Amino acid sequence: MNTKADLLRELRIERTPTPPPSRTGRWIALAAAAAVLVAGGLAWVLAGRDQGIEVRTATAVAAGGGGSASASVLDASGYVVARRRATVSAKITGRVREVLIEEGMAVEEGQVMATLDPVDADAQNDLARAQLAAMRSQIEGVRAQLVEAEANAQRLSSLVQQQLVSRAQFDQAVAQRDALRAQLATARRNAQGAAEQLRISDIGVDNTVVRAPFAGVVVAKAAQPGEIVSPLSAGGGFTRTGIGTIVDMGSLEVEVDVGEAYIGRVQPKMPVEATLNAYPDWKIPAEVIAIIPTADRGKATVKVRVALKEKDPRIVPDMGVTVSFLERAADDAAATGAARPGVRIPEAAVATRDGGEVAFVVGADDRVELRTIGTAAAAGGQRTVLSGIAPGEDVVLDPPAGMADGDRVVVTQ
Repeated sequence: MNTKADLLRELRIERTPTPPPSRTGRWIALAAAAAVLVAGGLAWVLAGRDQGIEVRTATAVAAGGGGSASASVLDASGYVVARRRATVSAKITGRVREVLIEEGMAVEEGQVMATLDPVDADAQNDLARAQLAAMRSQIEGVRAQLVEAEANAQRLSSLVQQQLVSRAQFDQAVAQRDALRAQLATARRNAQGAAEQLRISDIGVDNTVVRAPFAGVVVAKAAQPGEIVSPLSAGGGFTRTGIGTIVDMGSLEVEVDVGEAYIGRVQPKMPVEATLNAYPDWKIPAEVIAIIPTADRGKATVKVRVALKEKDPRIVPDMGVTVSFLERAADDAAATGAARPGVRIPEAAVATRDGGEVAFVVGADDRVELRTIGTAAAAGGQRTVLSGIAPGEDVVLDPPAGMADGDRVVVTQ
């Protein structure tokens, strides 16, 4: 038994406990892991900084143009409108026989634009002419009878004095003469009425010809030969109310809706710079004509009329336009002809750092430069910068709070 026990004891595996790890080794492992994390984060930050921050930019433009007008005090949008615009129609209802206009065609005042079927008007004119001729023939017949009656009455007058005829015969001749005189006056008045009827029928014939009321350009052709036109809508889709629309291009101006809160900045005769949406690089000098003395309750705006000082075929009705109302320069600047200093940038480009206003200017190497700027009052989403930025420099819009001087940026659209 002892032998077996000894054998079993020899087969047992002795397990010695692993000694606990050293406290110094554990801190070394944690420091190594932290160093790896810090190095990775630093590499990531440096890689992101080298890649650049995506930003949007805008270009600073000069606030003054060297003349009497200076910075914009208000920007607004509107449309080109024509003060003289007419849809030309016939004065009578009739069938169109011929249309002599096309879109884009220039017409003079009184030029024939279309003609209507004159059958009815010609018939009325012929009838009035015949009636006038009958009245004139009647006048000639009554005049002949009156000549005979006057001679007869004169002859009987001498005979009745000699008592060769009775007084009754003489009175009868006088009455006949007076009656013929009255018939002649009536016939003349009837002839005058017939002449007026003929004149009216001539106007009816002339109404079948549609003429341009003023010189302009045809912008719409509304009728075709064979259609019925009427000065009043007859109901239904088969009756036209006009031949075409013409516009006097010399009467073009701009109508702008200005918010009630800013209308106090606009004054009559104020200089304006207009920019057509179709030609954004073309600055058109203009001037305020009048401020319409009524407000739109729904939009809270007041309408302002602006006169364009340049006439050009590129300016057409209903074009969108942006106008900048310009303030007058100071008296000394106007006298010397000097422009007001400063540039205009969007308000979104102005940031605050350490209690001051700054802007980030993008340099040639796509790195931003922090500039401390001096600004004037804002107007129309623009800020006038008096110092710190030169015309033509690009500024960052809505700069991030963490952006600093020297950061690399990537300009996006």
